[in-house]
Amino acid sequence: MPSEHNAQKNGRLALIGRIGAYVSHSRHSSSELTANARAAFRTKFELEVDPDGVLDPEERARRAEQARRAFYARIAYKSAEARRKRASSERRKPPKSRS
Repeated sequence: MPSEHNAQKNGRLALIGRIGAYVSHSRHSSSELTANARAAFRTKFELEVDPDGVLDPEERARRAEQARRAFYARIAYKSAEARRKRASSERRKPPKSRS
């Protein structure tokens, strides 16, 4: 359990980080700031579907797009399952008594 000192330090660090993010976003566009991350994300799927780099670039891009769609479909499925389970367990809980 964090001490009071650590909690205050974490709060200050979060505020400093937030200020830095505001300054950064005031000087650069969001797409500029995330360009490298988006390129790495695309590359991840290209390497997944063509690890040896033997496919035609158009075919590699097509397959990478399908792998990306499958990735997001899996995330959506898992999210829906988690929401369904959470809703199901909440329906089974007895109502809280008001004392």
